Amino acid sequence: MLLATSSAHAAVTLPLMFTDGAVLQRDRPLPVWGWATPGAKIRVGFDAHDATTTAAGDGAWRVDLPAHAAGGPFPLRVREGDANEVVVRDVLVGDVWLCSGQSNMEFTVRAAQNAQAEIARGNDPAIRHFKIPRSWATSPEAQLAGGAWVAASPRTVGEFSAVCWFFARELKARNGVPQGLINSTWGGSRIETWMDAHTAKIDPAAVAAGARLLEETEATRLAVTRKRLATWPALQADVPGRNGRPLWSEEKLDERDWASIQVPGNWEPQGYYGMDGIAWYRTHFALSAQEAARGVTLGLARIDDSDRTWVNGVQVGETVNRWNELRAYRVPPQVLHAGLNTLAVRVEDLGGGGGIHGDAAQLYILPEGGVQRPLEGPWHFRPAAVTLVSEAGYNETPTLLYNRMIHPLLGYALRGVLWYQGEANALPRQAMAYREQFADLIGMFRTAWRQPEMPFLWVQLANFRSGGDTAEESPWAELRESQSAALALAHTGQAVTIDAGDPADIHPTDKQDVAHRLALIARRVVFGESVVASGPVFRALKIEGARARLSFDAADGIAARGGGAQLRGFEIAGDDDRYHAAQASIEGDSIVVSSAEVPHPAAVRYAWSDNPAEANLVDRNGLPASPFRSTTAP
Repeated sequence: MLLATSSAHAAVTLPLMFTDGAVLQRDRPLPVWGWATPGAKIRVGFDAHDATTTAAGDGAWRVDLPAHAAGGPFPLRVREGDANEVVVRDVLVGDVWLCSGQSNMEFTVRAAQNAQAEIARGNDPAIRHFKIPRSWATSPEAQLAGGAWVAASPRTVGEFSAVCWFFARELKARNGVPQGLINSTWGGSRIETWMDAHTAKIDPAAVAAGARLLEETEATRLAVTRKRLATWPALQADVPGRNGRPLWSEEKLDERDWASIQVPGNWEPQGYYGMDGIAWYRTHFALSAQEAARGVTLGLARIDDSDRTWVNGVQVGETVNRWNELRAYRVPPQVLHAGLNTLAVRVEDLGGGGGIHGDAAQLYILPEGGVQRPLEGPWHFRPAAVTLVSEAGYNETPTLLYNRMIHPLLGYALRGVLWYQGEANALPRQAMAYREQFADLIGMFRTAWRQPEMPFLWVQLANFRSGGDTAEESPWAELRESQSAALALAHTGQAVTIDAGDPADIHPTDKQDVAHRLALIARRVVFGESVVASGPVFRALKIEGARARLSFDAADGIAARGGGAQLRGFEIAGDDDRYHAAQASIEGDSIVVSSAEVPHPAAVRYAWSDNPAEANLVDRNGLPASPFRSTTAP
């Protein structure tokens, strides 16, 4: 596909995907395109193959090189005329995956479970990662906003998409083929933002007008933060103090030029809109001699994202990349003394909300054997090494991310798409609409890449206490159902993860199991291996008096996690559509469900909540069954 620019080029130029270290897709024609002087003769050479063409009147050109087996490295040479040549070095040929979606796909290896060990062994230069920066546009763009190919090493792999990396690592270990990972993600993004205007069914002019208004509002809000930060002309993270400790962690400190901030509460709505990075908090608490001699427990509610905590200049706790995890640190007697004690907290925010947040009751001092006392209220506050990041709703506005983060990729040959998105659409009256949106998105990607059978694999939403479900409806369950409906499309696959989430954190750190399940699906859907890649899938319901018998498609049988025949997570309803908790057990290759509350059953559902932690239906390999209901609400 020719991607034209608005003005002619004076010299040959390539898309950023064709830069040193690139990975090209094996075993299919290789499109190469770019821009040059209008009318110039273009020659492209790769390994033993050459192709020529002539740049069009707007400077755009394209050639298609023959399919190439996996291998490399090779140089890719593009010459305009007799003198102007661009050489792309260290090019591999392997499998290229587009990894897209919102924050759980953007989630990096350095934040995943066992991160230190995973990074230490993340040394494979044949797996390469291209991170597209968060960017947006009101109309389709030809060139990416930035990005570069980076080979995996312990120095670099920490910044790779965790799901993408673990997926590629598993496939590379099996087939030895180089892996190229294109990471086009934006946390909090809705599905509509990744669609073109036609698919999203919107008017581009209206979107452009809305984006301009967002820009104006954003500029005003960020200006307020800049003015506030100007109070401290020299911002730095860790001013050195005595004994190698940061100065701002010390017990005695002049706090007169520090600001005041309410704790708990994120800093963004308190005058620091758009601020990411490091900021310090300080406060003081009084202890009696008896309390100090016994030690205390320090409750710090939740801290977004990481903290290091000191009392009287001694570090007493640290939590990394756990934005929604309660902090409770034990402070031993030797750190404390009678009278006022100093508490200092260094907070590092990686994006989104930042600061000490949560319920006021979770912020406390608890003397050993004593009574809990609150720590809420105004604390001293000082930004350190910070940046300002736009938080406008670009990632919620239809087409804006497609225009800048997907459209410039069109034509770059792919093996398939890995998709992890849906949390932002899991809302009442929107989760069901996702069914049509998701199918449309898959069709749009395949049409745009001119690959009607392009594999599209995704992660179903994990278990999480969203707080949005009720006895009558569960938006997260409905969105999972909408995701499952797309399995009706050919060359698709879904990794079920209702057992791999974290009820208290929308960003579970277990990305290894998620990636393993995606790799199983890729082996079956993409590479045609005879491997069991999914757990039991509901097929049919049969009413037998007061019982309902369920049958499944289960290549590896059905089982209860942990053994036995009793299953949990099932509900049953009569014609009144009121569901009741049900008894469920395995009988042969089917499941029988019943409840004394429902003498005449009509419908069954399973794992129908945002956090179906009790659901335990798996296959004999432990792969979980997908949530389902036997009848779908209109």
